[in-house]
Amino acid sequence: MTLALMITYITIPWWIIQKGNAQDLAIYGGITAMAIFFFQPLTAPICERYAKQKQLVQGTIALALSALLFCLIATFDRYHLWLIITAGLVAVVANAFIDSAATTITPELIPTAQLAHALQLRKRASSTGRFLGPIVGGGLLATAGITATLWVYSGLVIIAILSARKIPPTINTRIASNKKGIALWWLELQGGIKAKWTVPLERGWTLVNFLVWIFIGPAFNLFVPLKVHSLGLSAAWLGACEASISIGMLLGSFNLATFLINQFGRYRVRVFAAISEGLILACVALCNQPYLLIVAFFCAGFANTLMVLVGSTHRALAIPKEFRVRISSVNKMSTQMASTIGPALAGIALLHWPLPTVYMAFSLIAAICAAGFVLIPRSKEFFGLDHEQVNDWYRKEYPAGFKTH
Repeated sequence: MTLALMITYITIPWWIIQKGNAQDLAIYGGITAMAIFFFQPLTAPICERYAKQKQLVQGTIALALSALLFCLIATFDRYHLWLIITAGLVAVVANAFIDSAATTITPELIPTAQLAHALQLRKRASSTGRFLGPIVGGGLLATAGITATLWVYSGLVIIAILSARKIPPTINTRIASNKKGIALWWLELQGGIKAKWTVPLERGWTLVNFLVWIFIGPAFNLFVPLKVHSLGLSAAWLGACEASISIGMLLGSFNLATFLINQFGRYRVRVFAAISEGLILACVALCNQPYLLIVAFFCAGFANTLMVLVGSTHRALAIPKEFRVRISSVNKMSTQMASTIGPALAGIALLHWPLPTVYMAFSLIAAICAAGFVLIPRSKEFFGLDHEQVNDWYRKEYPAGFKTH
């Protein structure tokens, strides 16, 4: 799935830049991010009521329909921004179901003692897909063109459907309730928001991530194809830059994260990696040499994986099992709200200042916001706990937020 999505990750922006302009790309990114912001919380209560394996299969089938629409637009050379946005919105709805299941299914399949290793394996597989996707996509764009690349993407989505069918069925974690329909949906959505708001650590973590992603999102997404295009480089270089990010993420998913945690502690590694990510991307803004771009993106990808891995296991274990989908959906809702604001701010800024200036400003602001993690209540204490101590920690410390009746 990651391999397929990474192909479109570079193909769709490149397609829009070639046929349209930077404003078209900002509009596409803003509208799809806004759609994700609405659909993630809307689908979360629904997702908890059905088996996650079925959600993965059915969501991937819907994604295949979106892929087919992209292919038809390209095959008949009917480029129009709103047609592409329509296909993108179908993919958003599909991914809302896929992500809700994919991000929470691992703790249901894997014993607690093996969860950290399982998450590392998942991150490794995802990073491998992120590494190969831009290489395949960039190579296809440079040699076969946009249409052929999109048909390859469609084929990979079909393979993903067959793979999802191999995942073992999971147990439904739905909370019992005598309410139905809209009343049940609203009750469960309120429960997820209440649970997050009750935990000061979770509330502060979400706020910091929200502020960081407003600025780091465009630095990792919107600005990359614009940077490559501004230097007069081909789509192959865009693939190389995205692949270098993925290689950095892949190496970060191996045991180096564990080594650094043992040497310096989870808290220090988490804060250092988050701040470093923004500073490295600030260097990208000033770089005009293709090979230096690749090195800088590699380092940024490595820092990103360190930051994610250090906190993901603790966070997954701390959240009560029956609240994981809903809290995860609120996290994504926050991220997507930031993803809506980020491209809009970037589009406005690019109308007044050159790309290097905007890129530098966004990256430095992201680094400053990331430093705010040190102000989150009990964050240092939380990262000092081992996996057994942190299991169900949110409910133990803040039981009022997780009452189901």
